[in-house]
Amino acid sequence: MRDAFVRVLTELAPKHPELMLLTGDLGFGVLDNFSAQFPRQFLNVGVAEQNMSGLAAGLALEGHSVFTYSIGNFPTLRCLEQIRNDICYHGANVTIVCVGGGMSYGPVGMSHHATEDLAILRPLPAMEVFAPGDLWEASEASRYLASRPHGPAYLRLDKSAAKPTVRPGEVFRPGSIRTVREGSDVTLAATGGILGEALLAADQLAEHGVRCRVLSVHTVKPLDTATLSIAAAETQGIVSIEEHAVDGGLGGAIAEALMEAGISPGFFVRIGLRNTFSSVVGSQAYLRTVYSLDAASIVRTVSLKLGIAEEAISR
Repeated sequence: MRDAFVRVLTELAPKHPELMLLTGDLGFGVLDNFSAQFPRQFLNVGVAEQNMSGLAAGLALEGHSVFTYSIGNFPTLRCLEQIRNDICYHGANVTIVCVGGGMSYGPVGMSHHATEDLAILRPLPAMEVFAPGDLWEASEASRYLASRPHGPAYLRLDKSAAKPTVRPGEVFRPGSIRTVREGSDVTLAATGGILGEALLAADQLAEHGVRCRVLSVHTVKPLDTATLSIAAAETQGIVSIEEHAVDGGLGGAIAEALMEAGISPGFFVRIGLRNTFSSVVGSQAYLRTVYSLDAASIVRTVSLKLGIAEEAISR
């Protein structure tokens, strides 16, 4: 997803001289081409994310469209006060880009994992929040964010990505949930690269006659309540899936939206981290297994809710 983002910025930079990319002293390999081609549109601010956020706000208020770029929690939690006071309060046109959303950087430990970021950035006024699930969504979200005229945004990029889900002629619509798999039994609503696990689980459940509707929630804020409401009415229940804490993330956002709309799905389950840090060290795929976020765990959850014997699914 990181490469897709950089490709889009490299394509758009000549047409948009106001576009600027700031990095917190990383990404040299992937950013080398951009910095060489557009030295006046690139700044390495060093390991100083708070200063990067303040500088981005100042540049934005002078007419630039600014992207800040770093890994895990560094461009978000480390400089939350500057994001809140400098960027959001002033409505500055700054997109905060996190590469390595969720547990992408599994081997380096929880300090490099972004597992509370959605919950923390989502309440900030005027903040748009994107977490694409595949490379097409990553490219299209980047293109939208580079061309919009104003306001703060968060782009959460995963190391993993679902296999391509785009249909011929499909147009990316910010704020609209994509139905990437039709089904009438249960809804799997996923955000970010873990969409791939949701699709794999849907394939496994289909072998046992369970038809899953799979939603890619690439925009967590603003949230597409209409699509979720239809899913709640047309399927037996909703399972939210995120590589993030269940508190305040996608599951929380869906619950808030449906309750406020007066809609109750047949059942509702949140799959994510539950009151724990991702303190185990290992690959992203391994950590998904450890914390019950993988396809097998999704299958077990759906089977339990639909009253399907687990041994029948596991055979």
